[in-house]
Amino acid sequence: MDCLRQGFWFAWLMAVLLLGSNSVSAAQKIQVAAVHFPPYVIKPETGLSQGLLVKLVEALNQIQSDYQFVLRATSLNRRFNDLQQGRIDLAIFENPDWQWQGIAGARIDMGLEDAEIFVARALPGRTQDYFDSLMGKRMALFNGYHYGFAGFNNDPLWLAENFQAKVTYSHQSNLNMVLRGRVDVAPITRSWLGAYLRDNPELRSQLLISEWVDQVYRHYVILRPQAPISAERFRELMQQLRENGQLERIFAPYGIAVRPRVAGSSAATSATD
Repeated sequence: MDCLRQGFWFAWLMAVLLLGSNSVSAAQKIQVAAVHFPPYVIKPETGLSQGLLVKLVEALNQIQSDYQFVLRATSLNRRFNDLQQGRIDLAIFENPDWQWQGIAGARIDMGLEDAEIFVARALPGRTQDYFDSLMGKRMALFNGYHYGFAGFNNDPLWLAENFQAKVTYSHQSNLNMVLRGRVDVAPITRSWLGAYLRDNPELRSQLLISEWVDQVYRHYVILRPQAPISAERFRELMQQLRENGQLERIFAPYGIAVRPRVAGSSAATSATD
């Protein structure tokens, strides 16, 4: 009898383990592009990525079990090729002005908006008029970024020739060059600057921050045509996070606007333009 009981419990335990294993394996993996883009993604190549995308992926995984969203490190210049080759399924936090023309896939409006603003040193007599013209000013730019004032041309050689640009790989480097007088102006993502000044409030009086916005980021996702998840399902998940307040909790503290509802969220849009 004891052997029968032990056999029963062993069989039950194995069935539970197999069922759990099958439920985990049933979740379809969705590869999400992780591009260094503070504060959205910070150093994804280290395997210890931080930033808002990490929090968004965690929230997406918590509200459903059909899909497992995972980060896959890529770069600004490589992300679209990775999308076309199937190495990633979602290119996220994209903007229509950032050279996605000709990339096949559904465009999904995330209902999130950020902006790029300019900073310069605060000097006696210097006012907002200082930003009226960028010609002749030394600029610090983030390598690979697309800027409105440059017609979204991100070629570093062209930028250096036309805007005396020094190209770096971090907002902090660019801000430090402004503060030290090595450059005159730097465009910086508003969400990053707000977070940095909250941690370093003593710097606020040293900076002149433009009221003029170089560009507004209206964030989109590009979903590759053969991705395991449909555009409609991804829209539904984003709307669920919007309605339960998760998007507001993740993004609003960084000054990123969360629209209450995205127009046309009930229909997927495939495009190549």
